Amino acid sequence: MRFFYCIITLLLLALMALFTSCEKDDAGGEFYNVAVPIVKPIEEFRAMVKISEPRAITEAGKIYTYGDYVFINDDQKGVHIIDNTDHRNPVKIKFLEIPLNTDIAVKDNMLFANSAMDLVVFDLSDMNNIKEEGRMKNVFPNHNSRIPANATFVDSDNFNSETDVVMGYLMETRKIEMANEAVWGDAFFSNSDANSAGGSGTGGSLARFNINEDYLYIVDENQLSVFNIAGLRNPELIKSEWVGRDIETIFYKENHLYLGSSTGMYIYSLEDPAAPQFKSMFSHILGCDPVVVKDDIAYVTIRGGNACGQEWSQLDVIDVADKSNPQLMKSYDMENPYGLGVKDDWLFVCDGTAGLKIYDTKNTPNLELTDHFQDINTYDVIPLEEVLLMVGDNTLFQYTYKGNEINLLSSFSLN
Repeated sequence: MRFFYCIITLLLLALMALFTSCEKDDAGGEFYNVAVPIVKPIEEFRAMVKISEPRAITEAGKIYTYGDYVFINDDQKGVHIIDNTDHRNPVKIKFLEIPLNTDIAVKDNMLFANSAMDLVVFDLSDMNNIKEEGRMKNVFPNHNSRIPANATFVDSDNFNSETDVVMGYLMETRKIEMANEAVWGDAFFSNSDANSAGGSGTGGSLARFNINEDYLYIVDENQLSVFNIAGLRNPELIKSEWVGRDIETIFYKENHLYLGSSTGMYIYSLEDPAAPQFKSMFSHILGCDPVVVKDDIAYVTIRGGNACGQEWSQLDVIDVADKSNPQLMKSYDMENPYGLGVKDDWLFVCDGTAGLKIYDTKNTPNLELTDHFQDINTYDVIPLEEVLLMVGDNTLFQYTYKGNEINLLSSFSLN
């Protein structure tokens, strides 16, 4: 029944988009919202990577930590590096200019970052002299799939994927006669928009990158890619395979990968780390979906509205003891959740404009709301051993664990 509901919801959304994105003209033809790519030659694009001095952040994205350093993505622009040795006084030290970057992961002082179709490697062994160490070209073929949500078509007349990179889009309203307009046909309705091992860092629940031992796992909108990074400076792409539609996040726990998508949670076994094996999919209501796991329980936030799906949002508690047959235990209403994290008996939920919510999980699936930091717009969170890191409102918040209390330690503006 749950899968059938999702199919009906998708069809309704498609019909709504059809009637709201076009308009008939009495003279014949219809008006549509058309996305026009803003392009840059590939070689110019690749030359844009730079190691720069600290700057104000434009739009804080995903958070990552490695050693005493915190890395915060500036969506599509690069990565801010913060020295967090003193949790009360973080210091910006560098900005990595990486065009069209959304995610990173670090192992043994090597930072791996996506840059549109490429995977770029940086040497962090000397933070005062960071170097671009290497680049794997054309390993992410789906990097152009982020079409504006209100676009019905994409104009591809002046775009050559062999020589150009799409940097963004301009929106235009055009009268289109379907018989002779040059557009990407498959662009119709195609808008989508602690888990570490060894010497690697820790990403938040919204991450698309995850490292386990000598392997880097990366998900894009529909593929799971596996890289062997034993050589660090020379990663090797082992395989890329289609796993589903609208894949959004990846989380590693106890030899399994948990992939969050807009329609459900996928579980893959890493019995052979070079060849993840599909175990099951748990379907849920349509919505944006990060996941974290503790013991045999998965916690999934599902955000509705906008391009994510239906209008309501919730937190699902799922029994994953049987990886081949996950079972929903209980759901909780949310406002507009993003990332989440779990540590000991605490579950931390970034409920967007509703703030940071903290739950006691001892009696799971019956969660008890024990604290609520309101009046902040929260995005993603990483529970470390001694402090909780959270990013929201272009600010890095840090909280301490003291007995049964969570207290604000510092707030650091990224602007």
